[in-house]
Amino acid sequence: MSDLLSNLWMGFHVAANPFNILFCLLGALVGTLVGVLPGIGTVATIAMLLPITFGLPPVGALIMLAGIYYGAQYGGSTTSILVNIPGEATSVITCLDGHQMARQGRAGPALSIRSSRVAWRRCWWRPSARR
Repeated sequence: MSDLLSNLWMGFHVAANPFNILFCLLGALVGTLVGVLPGIGTVATIAMLLPITFGLPPVGALIMLAGIYYGAQYGGSTTSILVNIPGEATSVITCLDGHQMARQGRAGPALSIRSSRVAWRRCWWRPSARR
């Protein structure tokens, strides 16, 4: 049990490195900018932005790729809410309610609801819990 806790602490220590946090924020920003383009999903965004990570250390590169992935998912939902064009396949349902809220002048709450739902789903959703 102590090995588990010490390894968990080491992982948090590595993730909390200021350079790794900077790589994550930069990846999320670039991923959001590319994810806003309609029709370009998360997989295509990762494939296009993969060469950015070649010169980085391995841990920083993986953290940056995770930031790109989450940023691209949020960017895809932005176009589905504001323009009613899904940026990726998982944002199609967001067009139904999100765009209607944007047409009523409530685009800000629609985007914040989407971002909080994505964050909650990524932190707490488990595929094994669907049984």
